[in-house]
Amino acid sequence: MTRTPRIGDHRPASAEIDGLLRLVTATEGTTVETVSPLDGGPVASIPQSSVADVDAAVAVARRARRGWAALGARERGRILLRFHDLLLDEQHRLADLIIAETGKARRDAFDEIAHLALTARHCGRTAENVLRSGRRPGVVPGLTRVDVHHHPKGVVGVIAPWNYPLTMAFADGVAALAAGNAVVAKPDAQTMMTALAGLDLLHRAGMPEGVWTIVAGPGDAIGGALIDRVDHVCFTGSTATGRLVAARAGERLIGASLELGGKNAMIVCADADLDAAVAGALRGCFANAGQLCVSIERLYVSREVYGAFRARFVDAVARLDLASGYGWSGEVGTLVSAAQLGKVLRHVADAEAGGARVLVGGRPRPDLAPWSIEPVVLEGVRPGMQCWREETFGPVVALDPFDTEEEAVAAANDSAHGLNASVWSRDGRRARALASRIEAGTVNVNEAYAATFASVSAPMGGRGDSGLGRRQGAEGILRFTETQAVATQRLMRLAAPAAMSEERFARVATTGLRLLRRLGR
Repeated sequence: MTRTPRIGDHRPASAEIDGLLRLVTATEGTTVETVSPLDGGPVASIPQSSVADVDAAVAVARRARRGWAALGARERGRILLRFHDLLLDEQHRLADLIIAETGKARRDAFDEIAHLALTARHCGRTAENVLRSGRRPGVVPGLTRVDVHHHPKGVVGVIAPWNYPLTMAFADGVAALAAGNAVVAKPDAQTMMTALAGLDLLHRAGMPEGVWTIVAGPGDAIGGALIDRVDHVCFTGSTATGRLVAARAGERLIGASLELGGKNAMIVCADADLDAAVAGALRGCFANAGQLCVSIERLYVSREVYGAFRARFVDAVARLDLASGYGWSGEVGTLVSAAQLGKVLRHVADAEAGGARVLVGGRPRPDLAPWSIEPVVLEGVRPGMQCWREETFGPVVALDPFDTEEEAVAAANDSAHGLNASVWSRDGRRARALASRIEAGTVNVNEAYAATFASVSAPMGGRGDSGLGRRQGAEGILRFTETQAVATQRLMRLAAPAAMSEERFARVATTGLRLLRRLGR
């Protein structure tokens, strides 16, 4: 595995950092220092918010939301489309911030900028139609009219992770904005500057002050307070924390959208284009150094082509270019922290102790970055090993052969998680049929994750331990609304007339129901 040049001259300037930090709602005067995974050096001193600051941020959002909702979906859409343009205009500056805070390869930083731009464009263009009031059939045709409206929930809380600090901090919130809500966001402590840069672009796009506010602090300090004060909460992160978020939201009977962990499988059929499958597996397993909820951690290959795929894949992994800076040449960045590196090393050591083999990789590379590690391919991972079911969230994949498609589907479904999956075959119809049998919220054919992830008009989300609800598509906007049905009854009421007995009314109603059934109503 080759080495790219170390850190270049794109580290964000202190003046830019200071300007963005003013956007944090924090009054206590305490700060937390963040460091860059690129070299362990300082990034920023982040002001910390108190519960009182959360109160203030939510109060500001509640005041601002009415004017924002009153703008109407069309005008809100125009602002989101300007946000789309600014994301693309400012992509180099945004990528530098993302890399400084996460250590990811530049191409992975661009991916999330592009994904957020796609999301902003989708919401900006479709929200007006999605939110438009509509008619539904009434119980008595011609006599009952039903109008359905979609009202914004109010204030949406967004608790975002560090691994994709731009798109995961804004993709849910942008949809909430499109629906007419205000947002209070709590980004991860590690990646506050990226979130603040995104907020700055929203302001420049024309979003009024107060419609989106940011608080900073650990989840155990202010996360619960945020959930206790908003009208809907979005959380992206671990399954364990997601359960706590759902329970707290449930106590208040507010909605919760949760995208949680994944232990995602990729199936390579005997007729697959192996070169394409190898290239897809490289990106699917090791994008963002495996720190991606939809990343592939289990790779099942038909025994007919297992040897050929194994040889090509292992060779390709060995030749991956590890990144350690701001340039475009690197393919795999560093892990974000010592904790992530420690988890990867524990999973690999545990698998080896249980009899699995490391086919390639596994060496820490502190010469590149403090928490860098060579991507790992394991063979012979079996039940009982930590990485059999537990999400590693790092550049580790387990490789196994299968004999029948039924065996492959059963293996893919042998998980409490159900977020993403991938199927590779030259026969598209066969592959789609196979994909439909996999218990995952998204399945990609001849792709690892990008086809569903980037198709923002289609819903995305998990099953089982991978979460609740769907982002993207119409569902991704409507989850931030309260649906209201208004029915108008004319000429007669839906009850027995004064001169008719209840028994006779029931007979008349039965005749009417049978007639409607025959008419196909």
